[in-house]
Amino acid sequence: MPPAAPKKGTPGAARRRWDRHAVERRVLGVARVVVIVLAAVAAAGPLLYGVVLSVRPFAAFVADPLALPSLSEIDIGTYATALRSEEDGGFGLARFMRNSASVAAWTTVLTVACSVLGAYAAVRLRFFGRDTVNGFFLAVYLFPGIVLAVPLFVLFSRIGLTGTLTGLVLIYMAQTVPVALYMLRGYFQAVPAGVEEAAEVDGCNRLQVIVRVVLPMALPGITATALYVFMIAWNEFLFALLFLVGDRERWTVSLGIARLGDFAVPAPVLMAGSIAITVPVVAGFLLAQRLLVSGLTAGAEKG
Repeated sequence: MPPAAPKKGTPGAARRRWDRHAVERRVLGVARVVVIVLAAVAAAGPLLYGVVLSVRPFAAFVADPLALPSLSEIDIGTYATALRSEEDGGFGLARFMRNSASVAAWTTVLTVACSVLGAYAAVRLRFFGRDTVNGFFLAVYLFPGIVLAVPLFVLFSRIGLTGTLTGLVLIYMAQTVPVALYMLRGYFQAVPAGVEEAAEVDGCNRLQVIVRVVLPMALPGITATALYVFMIAWNEFLFALLFLVGDRERWTVSLGIARLGDFAVPAPVLMAGSIAITVPVVAGFLLAQRLLVSGLTAGAEKG
């Protein structure tokens, strides 16, 4: 028979309560809470300070940059100043956001449309060199963009696409299609092949199988990929600087915020603009939260 457990209050019970495993569990539990709190402060602290700074009057900020504003000091007019056009006394951020929204939306639509067909072909179709092509998807994405900057600028100068948003969309497509293909391959691999075969038995051709069966089942993964592509196109700076720096009317938000820092822009207005340009990306993640969470795990499963 197993030995009886020591009664409460006995030395054996005290030793068991403070054995090595119990101490490790308690120490690790406390350490986990401390790490989570520190990580949250490190991540949210600068953002919260930026929000506070964006609603403080410039004179109060100069007097005491670290002070919290009183309710009477809060001024949300800095956001209006950042968004208004230059003719109305603002800094034109709303126009930069429209340019970025147009570029990011077209990049997302065209990239996902091309990548869906390419990823499906890479998963389901049999052709010579398929495995090699699949390996090149990630390799192309890992190729540093700075190396391609000068050749692309020369090429687009000769075909007349420098200084245009169309040229920027093409550049962003070239950047994002490889990673979108690589991500979508995992999501399409999670779609059971038997479901497609059943649809073909019911009379669907290949295109109907993709539209009616594959895309609805892979929608969470496609949404996650689309949000990732949109975020890349929205935040990209290098090629926007290279192609659009000479035409202020076509600046994107990342270029606009960076270039506004070179002018005499008050810090609260500049911070208000920086906070404002994060709203579309955050809103997209919040609206597609359920699809995004399920899409991030869908590619890890194979049917």
